[in-house]
Amino acid sequence: MTVEHFTLICDNVPNDVVLTAFGPRVIEVVKVLRRRTELGLWQSRSLLDRLPATVLEDVSQERAEATVRELLAVGAKAEVREQR
Repeated sequence: MTVEHFTLICDNVPNDVVLTAFGPRVIEVVKVLRRRTELGLWQSRSLLDRLPATVLEDVSQERAEATVRELLAVGAKAEVREQR
C-alpha cells in the first residue's frame, strides 16, 4: 500500500482589510469606507467606534491593497490580512 501526499497551492487566498486607526481626517475616512464597502453613512461611521474593525472580508489581494492605499492616503491606518 502506498501513501500519497499532496500540497495544494492557491494563488487567490482571500484577504481581509482591517482598519486599525482612523487618524485626524474622520470625514475623509468615512467617505472612503462608503465608496469601498457600499455601506451607508451611519454604518461607515459606526465602524470607527469599534476599532480594530474588519471593513472588507474575502476580497482579492488587489482590491484589498487598493482599499488600504486609499485609507492610508486620507490618514487612516489599515492593513491587509490573509485568511487562513
